[in-house]
Amino acid sequence: MFLHTLARAFLAGELNAQSAAARAAALFATPPRWLPALAARFVAAFAGKTRPRFLHAVAFLQAQPPRAAKLINWLTEPAVMQPVEAAKGWALPSLTSTGELATWLGLSIPELEWLADLRGTARPGHYHYQPVAKQSGAARLLEAPKPRLKAAQRQILRQILDLVPGHAAVHGFRRHRSIRTFAAPHAARPVVLRMDLRDFFPSISRTRVDAVFRTLGYPGPVAALLAGLCTTAAPTGGPLYRQPHLPQGAPTSPALANICFHRSDCRLAGLAAATGLQYTRYADDLAFSGEFISENLQARIGAIVLEEGFTLQYRKTRLMRQSVRQHLAGLTVNAGCNVRRVDFDRLKATLHRCVQLGPRDETRDALTGHVAFVESVNAARGRKLRALLERIQWTSHG
Repeated sequence: MFLHTLARAFLAGELNAQSAAARAAALFATPPRWLPALAARFVAAFAGKTRPRFLHAVAFLQAQPPRAAKLINWLTEPAVMQPVEAAKGWALPSLTSTGELATWLGLSIPELEWLADLRGTARPGHYHYQPVAKQSGAARLLEAPKPRLKAAQRQILRQILDLVPGHAAVHGFRRHRSIRTFAAPHAARPVVLRMDLRDFFPSISRTRVDAVFRTLGYPGPVAALLAGLCTTAAPTGGPLYRQPHLPQGAPTSPALANICFHRSDCRLAGLAAATGLQYTRYADDLAFSGEFISENLQARIGAIVLEEGFTLQYRKTRLMRQSVRQHLAGLTVNAGCNVRRVDFDRLKATLHRCVQLGPRDETRDALTGHVAFVESVNAARGRKLRALLERIQWTSHG
């Protein structure tokens, strides 16, 4: 009985040296003396890490004295959900086997394994690839999943990932948040620091995504398949893209990127609070603001990001005082959160031209979206643009 309990606790990652001794005392009048020491060694090997995989637990036991190897016989119990303490109240779907996951997604097991493609034999067939030029001249690879895989990803997003609470500093890809809520906390601040993460999505590996699902409680085989459904290795795009990574273009990638960066957000928010700064993040854009930001503080931010497995694009770092235009995600924040004047004037000129000459290349949906965005940031400016938009004479196909 004690071996059975200890083995389950090994896989759950629940034991520490003290609890092992207490559990032994509760179950046996004279517990085996070697078990608490074994538990202590287990904790030393895995403390502070994600719940160990099955193979790692087996490898650990095989490296111990022969009497410990008998515990391996108890590691093949039926799998159960084992979420971390924080995740126990999130009402996540219970999926403890490959069959349950396939049924939940409305797939057969062969279809599930084909879409997850853990062996890397069918990845090019599951995505469309399109290079997109960046302003810097470099290229970003847009990886859009095909319909069957995209449907599975959307279900994972809605019924699993959307239930995971985000960090308060995160404003990208979250309901009721936007670039305006990202920039607004930094309005009218003496100094604003903007930093960018390099290759945010492709730098998040399948191993890290697998750890997310195991942390949520899913057994190893299920977590591996979920991670396979949400990651890919592209046949093009350079070495980073050829390794299994989060694809920029999959519905699940923004939420998973936020979850994978959560510990970084906690550390960066803690550093900001300790130094009297504000901190927010929108996808790969980091923003800090306050009375003073030193070079030493910037170095500490870079060190945290690097320790968490990410890197900064230092050439895009901007330290902006109020004597220059302070801008975040295309919005100015010198006195208040506002649309850049050049963007407002350009949109206003386009609307004037459409009123006078009629719409040509512009579409109703595109212009309506641009006007709605300005309204969400600056209501007064938005009303002026809305009045112009309503004067445009649209053709039947406009």
